Amino acid sequence: MRKLSTALAAGALALTLAGCGQSANGVGDGAAKGDAKGGLVGIAMPTKSSERWINDGSNMVKEFQAKGYKTDLQYGDNVVENQVSQIENMITKGAKLLVVAAIDGSSLTDVLQKAADAHIPVISYDRLIRGTKNVDYYATFDNFKVGVLQGTYIAEKLGLKDGKGPFNVELFAGSPDDNNANFFFDGAMSVLKPYLDDKKLVVQSGQTAFNQVATLRWDGGLAQSRMDNLLSKSYTSARVDAVLSPYDGISIGILSSLKGVGYGGAGKPLPIVTGQDAELASVKSVIAGEQTQTVYKDTRQLAKVAVQMGDALLTGGKPETNDTTQYDNGAKVVPAYLLQPVSVDKDNYQKVLVDGGQYTADQLK
Repeated sequence: MRKLSTALAAGALALTLAGCGQSANGVGDGAAKGDAKGGLVGIAMPTKSSERWINDGSNMVKEFQAKGYKTDLQYGDNVVENQVSQIENMITKGAKLLVVAAIDGSSLTDVLQKAADAHIPVISYDRLIRGTKNVDYYATFDNFKVGVLQGTYIAEKLGLKDGKGPFNVELFAGSPDDNNANFFFDGAMSVLKPYLDDKKLVVQSGQTAFNQVATLRWDGGLAQSRMDNLLSKSYTSARVDAVLSPYDGISIGILSSLKGVGYGGAGKPLPIVTGQDAELASVKSVIAGEQTQTVYKDTRQLAKVAVQMGDALLTGGKPETNDTTQYDNGAKVVPAYLLQPVSVDKDNYQKVLVDGGQYTADQLK
C-alpha cells in the first residue's frame, strides 16, 4: 500500500515538474497562445448528491480563482441532458477551458465537438470521457489500484493467503456508464478471482460478471434493494462474510440491508464491507465498526492537478502527465496524470485523514 505521503508528493510533483505531456490533436491550440490567462473556466460536475463532488467543485473554483481565472461551476444532478445543456451554455459564455466530470462518459461527443470548433480545450476530470478525440487530458487517480486495495483488504482480513476459508462474498460494482467502474472492479477481481477459482471464496448468488453486479449512477438505494434480494434468495441459511463495495454511498445501502436482517446484532457480526471516497458519514461508520474500509482519494490534490493542466493549456505550456498508455477512450489514448489512492480503516484513519488535514477530530465525533 502506498502511504499518504506518496499521494501528496504526486500532487506536488504535478504542480512543479516541467511538462512532459503530449499535445492534444490541436483541440486546445486556439486557447493555448498565452491570451487566455484570467479567462472563464467552465467546471461541469455530475451531482451534489455525493459529498466528494461538492468538494471537487469547490476545490477547483478556489484553485482556479487563486490563479486569476473566472469560474462557472455547474452540477448536472445526474441527468445527462442537464450536463450537456450546462456545457453548451459555458461554450456560449465564452469559456476558455472546460473541466468535465461526466455523468455518462459516452454521451458528450456532440457537445465536445462544439467545444473543439470553438478551440476550447477539455480536461476529463476523474471520469474518462469516451468516444471522442476532443478531450485533451485526464486528471484522475490510479483507478485499478483502488480496486486492488479493496480486494486485498478483503483477502487479508479473511486470511485467505493463510489458507482459511471457504467464505461467502458478494460483489458490487459501480455505474456501467462510468469508465472508472470497470477499473475498480477489474482491480478488485485481479486479487479475488484466484480465491474464487479455488473455492476459498464463494458467491452464493452466482453473480460475478460486471454487468450482473453494476449499480447504475452509483445509487445507494439500488444497492440496498439488490442486497435485500441477495439476502432473501441466497442467504436464508448461509452467512455473508464479505461484500466488495466500490463506493461509500453504495456501502451505506449495503449496510442498511444487512442490519435490516440482523447483522450487527448479538452473535451475528457484520461482514467485511469495503468502500471508496472516505466520505464523512462512512468514515464515522468505519470508526463505529460498521463499514470496515474505505479508499481515500485526496481530491484537494486532484483539483490542483486539474488546475495545473488547465493553466498550462491556457498559457502555452504542456501539462505534466505520468501515464500515456492506459486510458484509451475508444477514439484516442488520453494522456493522464494519476494520483495514488490510500486504504483507510479503523487502524489508520487518524494518521491519514485527521493528521492529513482532510477532517478534524471534532468532525469525526
